[in-house]
Order: sequence, then C-alpha cells, then structure tokens
Amino acid sequence: MEIRFERTSAPKVKPDESNLGFGNYYTDYMFVMNWTDGVGWHDARIVPFGDITLSPAAVALHYGAEIFEGLKAYRRADGGVQMFRPIENIRRMNSSAERLAMPQIDEDDAFKIYTTFVDCEKDWTPHAPGTSLYLRPFMFSDEAQLGVHTIKSAVFMIIASPCGSYYAEGLNPVSIMIETDDVRAVRGGTGYIKCGGNYAASSRAGLKAEQLGYSQVLWLDGVERKYIEAVGAMNVMFKIDGKIVTPALLGSILPGVTRKSIIELLKDKGYEVEERRLSVDELIEAAENGKLEEMWGCGTAAVVSPVGRLGYKGKDYIINGGKIGEITQMLYDELTGIQWGTKPDTHNWIVKIS
Repeated sequence: MEIRFERTSAPKVKPDESNLGFGNYYTDYMFVMNWTDGVGWHDARIVPFGDITLSPAAVALHYGAEIFEGLKAYRRADGGVQMFRPIENIRRMNSSAERLAMPQIDEDDAFKIYTTFVDCEKDWTPHAPGTSLYLRPFMFSDEAQLGVHTIKSAVFMIIASPCGSYYAEGLNPVSIMIETDDVRAVRGGTGYIKCGGNYAASSRAGLKAEQLGYSQVLWLDGVERKYIEAVGAMNVMFKIDGKIVTPALLGSILPGVTRKSIIELLKDKGYEVEERRLSVDELIEAAENGKLEEMWGCGTAAVVSPVGRLGYKGKDYIINGGKIGEITQMLYDELTGIQWGTKPDTHNWIVKIS
C-alpha cells in the first residue's frame, strides 16, 4: 500500500502538557482513505488536519453507517514512542465493519496505516507522566443516498489527540449509578461493536446520572434488566469475596482490549477470574454484606477507573471505604508500566515506532 503525504504549511503550537484533558487538542495531520464498491480501498493519504465536506444526504448522517476505534501511543523514558496491541483494535474494527456491512481493511494494510501515521505524528506524543497520544480511527459512509441499501462508498480516517486523564478525578474513585430504565444494547444488536449509535443510546441515562451527582452509568442487560453488563463506555470488573468477576461476553458487551489484557495479567499473578453472568441482586447483596471488596471500570481512554460509590434505587453503597483498591492500583501500575515501557512486556503487546 502506498500512502501519499501532503505537508502542512501551518504547523500548530503544541499545548501545555500539564493541562491536556481528554480530546481537547488535535495534531497537525489526519489519515484519509476512500472505498468505492467495485474498486476497493484507494487514495490512502496523510493530509493536514482540517474540516471535511459531506453531503447532507450522506448515509452516515441518516442511517448511522459509522464505526470507530480508540487506542494510544506512549512516550518511553528513552524518548521513543510505542503502541499497545494495535492489532487487537484493527481486528475489532473489522468486526464492527462486518456487523454494519461496511468494508473491512486488510490487517497488514491497517497495521502499516496505524504505524505510519503514528510515526508521522510521534512528536505530538506528550512526555509528561500519565499522558499519551490518543488515536481515533473511524469509518463512515459518505454516499449521498436516502434509500436504505448496501453501502456503495465509505471513508476511513484517523485523527489524533494528545491527552491526559479521561476523568477529571484522575485515578481517584468515581461514583457510578445503576440504570434501571434505559438499556444500552441487546444480544443480536450492536452492543459488541464500537458504533456511535451505542453511545447515543446511553446519553439520556448518562445525563440523569450526572444530574444526580454520578460520573457514569452501570448498565443492565436489555432483555431481563437483571444482569450487569458494562459501565459507561468501559468494561467493568469486581472483586467479590476474594474472586475477580467480570460479565461474560455474550454479544451485547464490547470485547475490550484493556479488559482482555487485565484478565491475562490477573491470571499471570494467580488470581481466579470468573467471566460469567452477574445479577444486580448478587452484586447488591455483596455490597450489603461487605463482600464487594473492589470495583473498577477499564478501557483504553481511562485505562483503569476505580469505583468508590455505587448507587442503586436511591441508595448508595461505599466500596473499599471510597478508596482505590489494592488490585485496582496494581492493575493500573502494571498495565501503564507496560504501556510506557517502565515494566517488561512479557506478552509482546508493544509495537515500537521509534
């Protein structure tokens, strides 16, 4: 695959690394590639970051033909830049594309695209502790057609943003509310992929939680509204009576790369991990009798997010005294240590760019 490069005439001033936040700044360039039915992928290019032109009749706007991913590049202490398990994100994006009948990208081509783009923007990877370069690959149908039919054209893009902590609280425990009315996804739907519709469906519950003083929503399954599924935009894990429990991937939960990595790390250290259905009744009972020892969300953006307060039907349950748990802290230290290159990568998860 050939990737054309168009140099910017107006490089940006890089932001203050001590106050990045999440998703507030964008790098000099973006990757763009087009797909046309009967032709395939073509015109791969890295061009200056800027607005795009889209027809008001674009299929993405009317029928939600859109998918995305999220991964990061990290600055090592020696100044080099590396990525964490990009092939997992490539494969998950192809899974998302298959579900929405959108074009998939050859894994080798996608790997070259990701690494070439990060190499191009490696100077934007921040140096400050706890920071990284967040990458947002996404695909949408730009076809101008109001009829509902198989996609005939699409665009694949990557943009990047130097970022700090996803939550304003940083690694401090957050407050989570169990949502009992709205549902995020059902088996057979799109819950296991990354598409905008899943996140749009969570907006009302998220607003309600925010108004009640919670940071995020803990979702129940969409059929029985009985089983724990995910927290906000992340997977969720619990330490209950000494065992690690996380909802099983049954078709309505995103198969998180961070989730997968944490399970592997836990098993390396001898912890028992149960991937199974966990009812809200079992969870609340554990919270009431003191057996819910730790709870955390996990995902690319936040890495690990400890939960200190859990709200359900008007009652709050304090977890681990409202403090980060021992296992949660260990997982954050181990995972970020591998990502930033301060701990050994025994699983070959790291791809070095420079």
